[in-house]
Amino acid sequence: MNRIIIHVDMDAFYASVEIRDNPSLKGKPLIIGSLPQERGVVATCSYEARKYGVRSGMNIKEAYLLCPNGLFMHPDFEKYRSVSAKLHEIWYSYASAAEAVSLDEAYLDVTEQAGDWEGARRIGHLIKDRTRRELGLTCSVGVAYSKTAAKTASEEKKPDGYFEIPTAEDFVNLLIDRDVGCLYTVGEKTAQKLKSYGIHTVRDLQERKEEVVRLLGKQGHLIVSLSHGIDDRKVTPYRPEDAKSISREITFQEDVEDFDFLKDVLILLSLSVIDRAERHGLHGGGVTLKITYADMKGITRSRLVTSCGFAYTVYEESAKLLDQIERRPVRLIGTGLYNLTEEENRQLSFEDILEENRQEKNRRMEDLLEGLRERYHLDSCGFPEEILRGEKLYRTIEYMRKSGKQ
Repeated sequence: MNRIIIHVDMDAFYASVEIRDNPSLKGKPLIIGSLPQERGVVATCSYEARKYGVRSGMNIKEAYLLCPNGLFMHPDFEKYRSVSAKLHEIWYSYASAAEAVSLDEAYLDVTEQAGDWEGARRIGHLIKDRTRRELGLTCSVGVAYSKTAAKTASEEKKPDGYFEIPTAEDFVNLLIDRDVGCLYTVGEKTAQKLKSYGIHTVRDLQERKEEVVRLLGKQGHLIVSLSHGIDDRKVTPYRPEDAKSISREITFQEDVEDFDFLKDVLILLSLSVIDRAERHGLHGGGVTLKITYADMKGITRSRLVTSCGFAYTVYEESAKLLDQIERRPVRLIGTGLYNLTEEENRQLSFEDILEENRQEKNRRMEDLLEGLRERYHLDSCGFPEEILRGEKLYRTIEYMRKSGKQ
């Protein structure tokens, strides 16, 4: 039996959740991301804002120029994650294998559950109906013979769409005269490169396959295969333990020159990184530091560590890395873990085994947090547990930055 895959993609997810929770926003150009006076980009926007040319990833100031009457909001990632968990629970109940692409998007292998194409059609409409009925949100669903075709199908009738691509022949017939950018893996830069050689459409890819391979190598082979509707990739469930790294970073609204303040920021970022690692049962074998200077030059430094299962260790090692870099105005700072393994399977270090050492690391982190409370007059109630994730972490660090300048 041929594989049947469904691709589900929420419609303007963050914006739709906010509109659901505040109906007065309906029909208005809503832009989720940074505020116009801040640094940052558009996370997503409503379809009303898209009519002005606003799109995800756009610099927020450019978005404001295009849509000055738009409603700008910060994202509430904890709320979106909560909604996402409920969405995935609905979607996954229909699949033998599910691959989450993001909070609001997933591939589902429904071959066994569907039995045939009519069964897959029924599942696709059930997913749309339950998503609307149980969560008050709309999604677009594509049903197809492959992942690429399913992704293409879900985008075909957005928003709140449903579309089927049963065969490779149907896929090719649909896309043959479309821009090369319609294919999976063909991003903006790749499309520009192809077009500079006169390769503009999917038909061009098929007719000039040797040239495409010569220009793009291994990626060229994949793109040519996709232009013929060939895609044998399986739906592969994502496992947190498969991640290569975990990190947290923050972009300041004004450049920071005070490296002591940057170390204070690393305290909270380190706690946030460990919080995420612990939730997924992961442990790191190394610590990274990421810096972007005011001139947009970025650097990354890393060091292997025998044991970095403690927030204090992440802070201590990233602070050491910070001491080794050039001191000039900083726009962004981040820290993280790499060489991840599952917590329960890792070999414990001698330091881990010593309870006295564990307690000492925890005491040192508590001392660091107490220092933050005193320096920045942070409310001890709920600190730091309630600010480790999402917008609260960002707002706390910005509050600290402004307080430190007074």
